Amino acid sequence: MPRIPVRTGVTLNYESSGDGEPLLLIMGTSGSIQLWGELTGRLEQTHRVITFDNRGLGGSDRGTGPISVGALAEDASALLEALEVPSAHVLGWSLGSAVAQELALAHPEQVRSTVLYATWARADGFQRAVLSALRTPYVHRDMEAALAASGIAFSPQLLDHPDFGALLEPMLPAFPQNEAQMQVTVEQWDADLAHDTLDRLGAITAPSLVVVGEQDLLTPPWQARKVADAIPGARFELVTGAGSSHGLHIERPEDLTKIVTGFLGEHAGA
Repeated sequence: MPRIPVRTGVTLNYESSGDGEPLLLIMGTSGSIQLWGELTGRLEQTHRVITFDNRGLGGSDRGTGPISVGALAEDASALLEALEVPSAHVLGWSLGSAVAQELALAHPEQVRSTVLYATWARADGFQRAVLSALRTPYVHRDMEAALAASGIAFSPQLLDHPDFGALLEPMLPAFPQNEAQMQVTVEQWDADLAHDTLDRLGAITAPSLVVVGEQDLLTPPWQARKVADAIPGARFELVTGAGSSHGLHIERPEDLTKIVTGFLGEHAGA
């Protein structure tokens, strides 16, 4: 995978595949490119899909300075500039959706549309409890406990599947691989907890789609609904039924792809 310098001290690992209008995918907490699974292959049938590892994870350098949602948005902006992509549709998952919000606010000229998948604008008490619990194993560098806790991102149906362990194994390289990456993940959880755009979302001008699963416990549907209500003209899509978890793109990639490509098709040429 190629690497490209984007800001002082920050070189990002990225992939670009497919043809069509550019679509930037921004990964969630603790993950690297591989965690997109088959979603990338599905989306590249209609778009030029650009994926990358956030600073300090996967093949990307940590760089200097604090890891905040705003800083990660500046990385994404700089990546588009480095790739000579004037503007792109942007899909962010979880932490990536928070980054997409800040990118749309700070650099509206670079954002053709936003797909905010598993999103929130300000953590409430329930969400803070969940995020804080998920953060703790990384603080203690206990990867086994971190992976066990990450099960909350999946549906009861997948967790009870007899082949769950075998299904999860190919995704293990997408998680932190050493102590330095675990520390970066702690900083990402802190960025999640500090994220707050609720009073600013009304300034987003890009056409926006908010997607969430009804079984999502990390970014619950009521939190995603607040985002959709705050962005002028935003569309809200609640995916229901088995597999409608925080990891919707892993459990129901076909359904998510249909929703996303339908929305992007309406805003082609934006």
